[in-house]
Amino acid sequence: MSVVMEAREPSAKYLSALQPPLVQHFELMATAPGGVARLRELILTLAVQGKLVPQDPSAEPASELLRKIRTEKDRLIAEGKIKRDRPLLPIEEEGQPFTLPSGWKWVRLGTLLPFRIGKTPPSKDPQYWSDEGCAWVSISDMTHFGEVFDTDRKITAKGASVFGYEPLPVGTLIMSFKLTIGKIATLQVPAYHNEAIVSFLPLAGLQPEFLKYVLPTVSKTGASKDALMGATLNTESLSNLLIALPPEAEQPRIVTRVEELMRLCDALEAQGQLEAAQHAQLVQTLLGALTASATQDELADNWQRVATHFDRLLDRPEAIDALEKTILQLAVRGLLVPQDPKDEPASELLKTIRAEKDRLIAEGKIKQDKPLANIEVEEEPFEVPGSWEWVRLGEVVSISSGVTLGRKAALPAPTSYPYLRVANVQRWHLNLDSMKEVVIDRAELERFQLVRGDLLITEGGDWDKVGRTTIWRDELPVCLHQNHVFKARGMSPGWNPVWAELYLNSTFARAYFASSAKQTTNLASINMTQLKGCCFPVPPLAEQARIVARVASLRRLCADLRQRLAARQTTQAHLAEALIDEVA
Repeated sequence: MSVVMEAREPSAKYLSALQPPLVQHFELMATAPGGVARLRELILTLAVQGKLVPQDPSAEPASELLRKIRTEKDRLIAEGKIKRDRPLLPIEEEGQPFTLPSGWKWVRLGTLLPFRIGKTPPSKDPQYWSDEGCAWVSISDMTHFGEVFDTDRKITAKGASVFGYEPLPVGTLIMSFKLTIGKIATLQVPAYHNEAIVSFLPLAGLQPEFLKYVLPTVSKTGASKDALMGATLNTESLSNLLIALPPEAEQPRIVTRVEELMRLCDALEAQGQLEAAQHAQLVQTLLGALTASATQDELADNWQRVATHFDRLLDRPEAIDALEKTILQLAVRGLLVPQDPKDEPASELLKTIRAEKDRLIAEGKIKQDKPLANIEVEEEPFEVPGSWEWVRLGEVVSISSGVTLGRKAALPAPTSYPYLRVANVQRWHLNLDSMKEVVIDRAELERFQLVRGDLLITEGGDWDKVGRTTIWRDELPVCLHQNHVFKARGMSPGWNPVWAELYLNSTFARAYFASSAKQTTNLASINMTQLKGCCFPVPPLAEQARIVARVASLRRLCADLRQRLAARQTTQAHLAEALIDEVA
């Protein structure tokens, strides 16, 4: 049962006062992206517009409350406790944001209640500051709709003398009005505050809790065109904020309703967080079982469990990402497609590659590498099918570095070409939006030019950049690569660069690069020797093609799932927005 259904019984008495579309679609609005936050905003908007509780025709109207406030203000002015009001803008009918309920009254904030702007004593002068002094509030000490019990900084008696008045008493309402507008809290300790905060002195008939909900809403939305001044309010714009004032008796009923609905939002939010945690655990458990499958029969059994929960499992983008990651792990372990006993084993493919490599060395087209160490069993990341072989990457490809930038030597025949940087080489794809050119000698073109099917592997940078791999597919007529991007080229027709791309982007290869990389603060890099020494699984050539085709098909499915999910969320968000607009 959903949280809304669970919460609807105890909350029906206050939900019933909302307009029917809001009640009917409350759960839809809450489950839309950002829905609970929008619901909170909607509740406050309805509150300040008088749409949250029914009006009582017998209640004393707000005009009578204003007369009481005026009388109290005159007394405080006469006693020198507050200053006389400045002239405020008249309230024109065409400037009123909405039609008021019966008994309500439009009023400027400066007419409604006195307020103070804070100060900051000289911040670097120790005679104004003390660890044991009076609390001095900055915006960072406040939590929205919260309470201030302590502050990071405190001021001495000399610091307090800057203000010219006693500390604000417990219960004072304070609100940020510069940079961060509308963050409001209640003092639970006598305090002063800085100039980015305004404090209010509620008068008789004004309930502080009502003001706590109304003032941030009005100040952030700018009920008057004169209210907002860029990213800040000032004394004049604060004074001229337009407030819809309810009768005195209606204020506590509004506060009660707002707090009840906010508790419902809290429950929806908590349920959403709980469901997110449960969902992540389900994804981890079920996809973890797939990854742990040792045989294709075991994988088939585990997949049935996933299929049972497919709709629920893949209803979030992060779950689709996890599924795609699992698919790649299964693919490189040989569990995604069946082995065919008729396939020529990988050992025969390796003989062909080695023969071709020997020929290229003999013809002087590639250099003779130093012998690579044999692979020990404990180095192998996982057990491969019987027709597969483990080799070092340097045994099956020719790896070379690129152009070193900033060379000073004169070039006999300088010519300029575009080249790939680490930023251009992403995992699985190239980003060619921002390309640069480098000058080389024309005789160097064959050495540095990319050929279709070349693997591009990043040397390092941030942790996520180490070993990032993609394939060059002749995206440009001529292109080079710099020395922080390795080029790996197959040495025989029996080389499948897409299979190599799959493995080098897998969690197994990434773990190898992470463990082998040279580490500095927030940076890592691998050298050519480490890259050549990477353990690399070689399936039969025919199986490589089947795996590559199957992965491509399943990744297209994942892309389609993402697209459908995004479309559904967009539709849901638009519907929720329309419902909110209808109610508000």
